[in-house]
Amino acid sequence: MDRKLLIAAIILVAAAAVALYIAMGSSSEPVRVRVTTTTSLYATGLLDYLADKFKEKYPNVEIDFIAVGSGEALRRAERGDACMVFVHAPSLEKQYMEKGVITGHKIFAYNYFIIVGPPDDPANVKMAENAVDAFRRIYEAGEAGKAKFVSRGDNSGTHVKEMSIWKLAGLDPRGRSWYLESGQGMSQTLVMASELGAYTLSDIGTYLKLKKDGKLPGIELLYSNSTELINIYSIYLVTSCTGKEREYAEKFAEFVYNNQNLIGRYGVDKYGQPLFYPAEGHEKELQAAWEMLAKG
Repeated sequence: MDRKLLIAAIILVAAAAVALYIAMGSSSEPVRVRVTTTTSLYATGLLDYLADKFKEKYPNVEIDFIAVGSGEALRRAERGDACMVFVHAPSLEKQYMEKGVITGHKIFAYNYFIIVGPPDDPANVKMAENAVDAFRRIYEAGEAGKAKFVSRGDNSGTHVKEMSIWKLAGLDPRGRSWYLESGQGMSQTLVMASELGAYTLSDIGTYLKLKKDGKLPGIELLYSNSTELINIYSIYLVTSCTGKEREYAEKFAEFVYNNQNLIGRYGVDKYGQPLFYPAEGHEKELQAAWEMLAKG
């Protein structure tokens, strides 16, 4: 081989080796990404499932989930205690978007809220024409001493939805003896409702998981509706987050959004149906529904 060509080849090989070393060194640097999330996504196991799949591609990244209600998830984001958030409370999300706390809105999944309660259904919720009618029936049964209702009471996405239905019904149950507030996540609230034989509002994913696990013998699904009780899940990045954590938070958001098939398959083998549905293919309808819900 010509001496000049040999030297050029050696230089190219050396440069490639250095570039590879730098790339490997960069990708292996440990990074932790703090994520505040609504309890329903975490309690069902979906987020750990997605994080495990993400880790197959980025083994140096640990996703630290902090499972709280949507309201608390957004408050922590505002304090700079998270780099991204998973939430399902459009009216709250809009407030924090307008304040500049969160950005990069992506709707990635949806399911439905449901009304669950005791099998003997003293409020006749099964006969309700809509969710507002169901809440009116529960209120009347509560006033008659025949029913109880357990609320999250924690400014979570589910609690925000519950209060919007009471508002539409023209009723305020707060302070009534039959209206209880758990102040806890969806799982604990469902277990409390089951133990008391009370009604509550839940996302269907958490209910199906706990029902299958045998933790809810005292309640059953009484009312569902695919339009008025739609439950939309979104991802945001926290504006104040920077550096490597921000870089990998963006990668994780893109991974979740671009791999919604994983969401559609999750839970089918165990629960007979997905706990969450991918937003892919329904983007326009979900965005329109989100805009309507964001008005409060």
